[in-house]
Amino acid sequence: MNQLIGFIPSAWTLWLLASGGIVTTLLAIVVPARLGMAIALTFAWYISLILIAGIDAWRSKADRIQVNREPLGKLSIGRDNPVILTISSAQKGSKNRQFSYQIRDGIPQDLAATPELIAGVSKAATIETIGYTVHPYRRGEYEWQGIYVRQLSGWGLAWHQWRVDAAQTVAVYPDLVGLKALSIKLTLQSTGAMRQQKKRGMGTEFSELREYNIGDDPRSIDWKATARRNRPLIRVLEPEQEQTVIILLDRGRLMTANIQGYKRFDFGLNATLSLALTATQRGDRVGVGVFDRYLTTWIPPQQGQNHFSRILDRVSRIQPELLEPDYLGAVTTIIKQQSRRALVVIITDIIDDIASAELLTALGRLTPRYLPFCVTLRDPQVDLRAQALAADIPGAYTQAVALDLLRQRELAFANLKRKGVLVLDAPANQISDRLVDRYIQIKSRNQL
Repeated sequence: MNQLIGFIPSAWTLWLLASGGIVTTLLAIVVPARLGMAIALTFAWYISLILIAGIDAWRSKADRIQVNREPLGKLSIGRDNPVILTISSAQKGSKNRQFSYQIRDGIPQDLAATPELIAGVSKAATIETIGYTVHPYRRGEYEWQGIYVRQLSGWGLAWHQWRVDAAQTVAVYPDLVGLKALSIKLTLQSTGAMRQQKKRGMGTEFSELREYNIGDDPRSIDWKATARRNRPLIRVLEPEQEQTVIILLDRGRLMTANIQGYKRFDFGLNATLSLALTATQRGDRVGVGVFDRYLTTWIPPQQGQNHFSRILDRVSRIQPELLEPDYLGAVTTIIKQQSRRALVVIITDIIDDIASAELLTALGRLTPRYLPFCVTLRDPQVDLRAQALAADIPGAYTQAVALDLLRQRELAFANLKRKGVLVLDAPANQISDRLVDRYIQIKSRNQL
């Protein structure tokens, strides 16, 4: 349903109105005695011009273009998400007739649109699609309002404007675009399109027999199969499947910090989903927990793509809280839930030994029964401040603070490593790729 808003004069009409004022001023200077007549004529000019512009705008109602927004699906945080509009021009009149328009979609205030205003020209009896992108910085549900449209009248004297009812509620999810790209990459690797040659030590689970090639390790030769086939064959091993990966995502105070316009928690959530997707596609059982003072969300370990879809639906709307996380309580709960050996990944941040003492104690409790893995999300801005050359005294102080923060983190990581804890500390905007690579490395080295 279209709601009429009204008409506004075009730039051409404003120029004609201004010209009347200029003529009046000139007449008043040249012929002062005719000032009253000049004012009357100018007033008549204004009235006539406004009346003609109104008629022109009213006539253009029959030629209004039709604008519709294609239904919006799930949007990805941190990505340029396309929004498509369809424009149908008036069917009557010459095919060479053109309609100038301006369109502004009623996007939520928290979203950045590029471009905000869409301007163009449409020919009669045509259907075209145009688009813009929105870049969400927060997850959650957003309300799209109507579409505001302006169309230039036939004589070019006025803009006819109206609003198209197109209200819609749209959910912003974690980085679905990145997850889709990762899924395609993993699928290609598993189907062999990007498969690399398997090497000795890549796993413990038997995969296949193949002929011996120059450079293969003689210790991999299967002598019984060689005797049966009368040619040398080797056993190809691959990483063991159906292992268990537990991901614990901190949603406490440190995860509420802003990094490059996003919450640290959002980077951690993207990393959680990337790791869960990779592990499920590799045949492992994946469990996910989200905690602050308590383990607020717990998804027991299972296998398969359907399980990953459940994980995505359960965790996508979770937001961080200004609460101190209870690492020890979360780990204790997991130990009670999970009896078999597992890779336990805690995604959080760390400051120093003193502030992170509970985290160090909790991770220490996991060894040697489990394989603990501490993943921390570093602010890239701290790295830049530590590496920048100070040009003044305030800059030198800033650099010194950044260097001290990095040093304190390194001391905490050294204590974790001494307790047998695996550590990954990476910039928050790189953590997903780094974590997936590290998981694959852990699997290939049979550390689990």
